[in-house]
Amino acid sequence: MAIRWTTAFWDFPAEGFEDGIAFWLKATGSTLSPRRGPGGSFATLVPPGADPCLRVQRVLEGKGGNHLDLHVDDVEAEAERAQVLGAAPVYAEPGLVVLHSPGGFAFCLVNHHGEVKVPAPEAWPGGQRSRVDQLCLDVAPQAFDHELVFWQRLTGWPQVPTSSPEFRRLYSPPELPLRFLLQRLDAAGRGPASTAHLDLACSDVDAETLRHTELGATAVRRHHWWQVMRDPAGLEYCITSRDPDTGAVPV
Repeated sequence: MAIRWTTAFWDFPAEGFEDGIAFWLKATGSTLSPRRGPGGSFATLVPPGADPCLRVQRVLEGKGGNHLDLHVDDVEAEAERAQVLGAAPVYAEPGLVVLHSPGGFAFCLVNHHGEVKVPAPEAWPGGQRSRVDQLCLDVAPQAFDHELVFWQRLTGWPQVPTSSPEFRRLYSPPELPLRFLLQRLDAAGRGPASTAHLDLACSDVDAETLRHTELGATAVRRHHWWQVMRDPAGLEYCITSRDPDTGAVPV
């Protein structure tokens, strides 16, 4: 599959939609596009001087989450290929196909519209720099190996070893705005279906955590090189100490 661009969505529950938008606009330094869709349920976060790769959607049922759009040149052909590899179709219209991965993660194939310029990290008053640059797929242990093989074959991206056995990284081309990580959940995971969350790369996790809490997020738990957070709409994400320019993991 020739993936030309990637976009991550926050799928906010209706009651947290406005709070979620307001928070992430401030957290990313973006502006909001005109709203579109039924009742203004979709919008794009527009970064300064670059092409957008983050969008928001209001969902009417459930707790929300995150999903991924893969921008391609031939949506219908790539959807057929994805199904051969094990994806299940959910919905289709011209220029858009919604599918579930073998592990149950929702993703979309959409037309590419010429996006090429990756957003740069933003500098903040505390001296740190950060960017939302990674989607992490959270996979139940019994589905992990199958899910990893599916995404490798679908994207054609090589697997990169990590120092933590529960993580597997797929190396996406540097001209794409989002990196891709798979996490094997423990036995007490969140359910059989794969879900996802977004990660920020940041030059100073403590300073960025403070900034996000002042904007309304909640610090959930700290790990060695990342901080788990919850935004005002209730969705979890992580602030990591990866290099905000290269995405490299600290050693």
